[in-house]
Amino acid sequence: MNRPPISDPDASSPRYTAPALEKGLDILELLASSEGGLTQTEIAKELDRSVSEIFRMLVVLEARGYIAQDGTSDRNVLTTKLFELAHKTSIIRRLSTAAGPAMRELAIAINQSVHLAVLSEDAVLIAAQVDPPARHVLSVRLGTRVDLWRASSGRVMMAFQPEETLAAMFDRVALPEDVSEVRLREDLAEVRKRGYEVVDSFVIRGVVNISAPVIDYTGEAIAALTVPYIERYGEHTSFDTCCRLTLGVAANLSRLLGGGARFSESEAPSSP
Repeated sequence: MNRPPISDPDASSPRYTAPALEKGLDILELLASSEGGLTQTEIAKELDRSVSEIFRMLVVLEARGYIAQDGTSDRNVLTTKLFELAHKTSIIRRLSTAAGPAMRELAIAINQSVHLAVLSEDAVLIAAQVDPPARHVLSVRLGTRVDLWRASSGRVMMAFQPEETLAAMFDRVALPEDVSEVRLREDLAEVRKRGYEVVDSFVIRGVVNISAPVIDYTGEAIAALTVPYIERYGEHTSFDTCCRLTLGVAANLSRLLGGGARFSESEAPSSP
């Protein structure tokens, strides 16, 4: 049996509707915007529906665990089920799926390696890695764990964490011998103000790290996109272009996750 496509090319005039599903989603969205919950009558009034059809939808939504009713006020409220569903997907899988194609395009465009890092057990974990088409490359192996404070990715992610998270990290993770907490906090404040970091590599001389945060809907960095830039003889892609394109990809990933970039491509530095 042939099935019609899920998405209609003419989005302005949908050919397929699901009234029952739309009513259920209307109720969920309405309750999400109401702090104290709503009664059955209030929901029907807000959605311009009959009380009887709203009743049937509420019974199903409650049976599936999406809403609950306050026994004293008869008000319906959302449960945490939608939140739990949204977080069942592995963050690494979600990020890799969203970032993979963009990282490959970026690596080809700038002829540099690109990697995506996340925080894992007080360290930086390389969750995705793409090499450029060049014969000579500098890359970080997928799955590598890097010291938090000696990685551009780690510094960028920590710059976009709440103070309680940052303070806990300072308590648990040893600082480099030549860096104080005061100095590191100053560095992180600058990164947060600028929105990204461009800094000489902490481990390889001659490499300049371009690192930008991937921000989710909470405003916190859940990952960092980094290019360990190496200068090649006869290279046609300038450092400026590498910065601009890298920041652009990070900004797009942030938007896909419901967040917003803390910089614009026009703010990219003009020299390493």
